[in-house]
Amino acid sequence: MTEGEVEAQVTHPPAAPEAPPAARPAAAPAAVPEPPPKAPARESAWAEGVKRLRKAATTEPGRLRVIGAVLAALVLAFGAVTTWETTSRADAADRVLHRSQPLSADAAAIYRSLADANTAASTGFLGGGQEPANIRERYQRDIERASEKLATAAANAGTGGNGSSAAAISALNKLLPRYASLIERARANNRQGLPLGGAYLRYANDTMQTRMLPAAEKLYKAENQRLDDDYADAEPYPWASLALGALALAALVWAQRRNYRRTNRVFNAGLLAASTAAAVVLLWLVVGHTVARSGLSTSYDDGVRSLTVLNDARISSLKARGNENLTLVSRGAETTEDGKDAFDTAYQEQMRRLAGGSGLLARAARLADDGAGQRPVAAAVDNVTEWKARHKSARASDDAGSYEAALDKVIGSESTKGESTGESFDNVDAALDTALAHEQREFQQAAQDGKGAMTGLPVGAAVLAVLGAAGAVLGIGRRLSEYR
Repeated sequence: MTEGEVEAQVTHPPAAPEAPPAARPAAAPAAVPEPPPKAPARESAWAEGVKRLRKAATTEPGRLRVIGAVLAALVLAFGAVTTWETTSRADAADRVLHRSQPLSADAAAIYRSLADANTAASTGFLGGGQEPANIRERYQRDIERASEKLATAAANAGTGGNGSSAAAISALNKLLPRYASLIERARANNRQGLPLGGAYLRYANDTMQTRMLPAAEKLYKAENQRLDDDYADAEPYPWASLALGALALAALVWAQRRNYRRTNRVFNAGLLAASTAAAVVLLWLVVGHTVARSGLSTSYDDGVRSLTVLNDARISSLKARGNENLTLVSRGAETTEDGKDAFDTAYQEQMRRLAGGSGLLARAARLADDGAGQRPVAAAVDNVTEWKARHKSARASDDAGSYEAALDKVIGSESTKGESTGESFDNVDAALDTALAHEQREFQQAAQDGKGAMTGLPVGAAVLAVLGAAGAVLGIGRRLSEYR
């Protein structure tokens, strides 16, 4: 071996023989990772807020902040509820004065106009072929007034009205021209001296009595119900506002007493201002609503109730007069089951409803609260008594076969001037018209006073509540500044 070979072996010795691979252990199964621990459930915002309040309430500044927030919330809630309730009642009082009562009066005017038109038509018919001009004009005026009031009622039927009103208005709008046509046919035949005129007049009267006046009465009752509903909305005491006002004022007094006991300071300007604002709103609410309620109650008791009875009395007198006229027109053509004249029986029924101790005029006299209302009712009572006596005389003449004498005693003539039943009826109608005008003025004055008592209350309550809440916050803030 040469020297170079020996040196190569020493420098790079031969690699050791590779050992046979040993058997490798089997791989261990992978460990299943444990789930991460669940995060604690987050509390609700409400729970967190309560916890913060509890924590804050452990210190005096925290307690003051809570007290300030509660006081401000109570005063604002008092103002908001007062504004809402007084606005609602003021709106209802305004509807009573400017909407529902005028619509009720219009419905009564429709009823009266139709009944008066029917009476004028029968009176003119008794005058023969030459119908008196004033009677013709009265009939025409009644028809035009009924048409105008129906148009007004139709315009308001969809704004706060009900299906009953709309149905009655629709029926009257269809029946009114039909009735007028029947009256014109009766007149045309009467001018020619044809007996068919009386048949047309009786048919027109039947249409009026059995279809038109019931529809007008239905409309009248529906509008009166709307008026009663508005009164029911306007008169109740605002109990929620009163309760909140008392609570807010009590809380403010408690806060000031607490402040006095802890600081020995008699007054806190902010809390005192808040208490004054709450007291003013509460007093204004009590006095204003009491006066408003009193005015509305007076307008109903001394106005609406009297107007209702007087309207009913006037309608009864109109019906009685129409039946009295038709007694002479029919000449016994229509009788009741017991053989009595149907129209005279209807006249007697209306007069019983009108007069007597429990009649409509007696009720109107009891409801009249002053001389200006009592005098026309007393005059109506006297004229009804005279009317009944004159009617009895006219019936005696007719039953004795003296038709012309009976006719003169009913429609009047030169020989019976100042002694006819027609003049008695006119006096009754004029007296009731005077009484109605007086009671309408009484209603308007009382309702206006009631509505005026709440003027400015909704806005004033809102403004004072905001000022009171600001005063409460500033008053508490003044105390908080002492801890800084």
